[in-house]
Amino acid sequence: MTGTHAFTGRTLCETACQLGEGPTYDPATDKAFWFDIRGRKLHELHLATMTKAVHNLPFLGSVLAVIDAERQLILSDQGLFVRTVADGRFAPFAKLEDKAANRSNDGRVHPSGALWASTMGRSAEKHSGAIYHVAGERVTKLFSDITIPNSICFSPDGGTAYFTDTDVNRLMKVAVDPKTGLPTGAPEVLSDESGTPGGIDGSVCDADGLIWNARWGANAVDVYRPDGTKVARYDVPAAQASCTAFIGGKADRLLVTSAWQDLDDAARAADPEAGKTFELGIRVKGRFEPKFAL
Repeated sequence: MTGTHAFTGRTLCETACQLGEGPTYDPATDKAFWFDIRGRKLHELHLATMTKAVHNLPFLGSVLAVIDAERQLILSDQGLFVRTVADGRFAPFAKLEDKAANRSNDGRVHPSGALWASTMGRSAEKHSGAIYHVAGERVTKLFSDITIPNSICFSPDGGTAYFTDTDVNRLMKVAVDPKTGLPTGAPEVLSDESGTPGGIDGSVCDADGLIWNARWGANAVDVYRPDGTKVARYDVPAAQASCTAFIGGKADRLLVTSAWQDLDDAARAADPEAGKTFELGIRVKGRFEPKFAL
């Protein structure tokens, strides 16, 4: 790794999320979205004006994908729902699985328009989770026996998918069909972080193929090359950095969510920025998230 860079960014939102997760950006509206999974909230921030809205959710939501100007797809512990932007109403779309003890976690849209969506135990029970491929209303289980699925993202050409089980702490890669987002081979270890501090959490892949990973428990965002070489670390003010997203009209800024989950009073006092949402003070070669094809 070439070195650690001190935080030079800013706090985008002072609201402390218990479990900030699932950030994304809609360039058509210049709005960033993220969830407080445990708090059952969807946060919405208009970047140009810094106008903030918070939407109460009837479930534990964790991933948002734009369908079109009127609709969004929401991944939750009760399945997939279509959210109407104008009034915030939800319509059931699809079920991933019939396991009440599970909730949703990480996910991202492949360039083909298919969604990779994941589940895990509500208390991170061992091997309870899975990763699914959602193409329209068709749901296909890809990988099972996962404890904490995270880091789902895709190479710019759509030919490689990345993911992790944070409990195992190995960043994985798998060849996928660029036209469908379905795996065409077996997963391989890209980077074995099992012996290093902190956990591999949410990631996003930039236009050069670099993987920007939020490192839970390490106050950091790590950057990997497509060959698995870690090339940089950027400090984040909160220890439990949870996920990343490219934001802004050029997708050249990086948003980072965080969490205060599992911190007692003493730990929260020692980590006063925990749960807040940040922007790294650097320019990146990001990409806009694909829309979910419906």
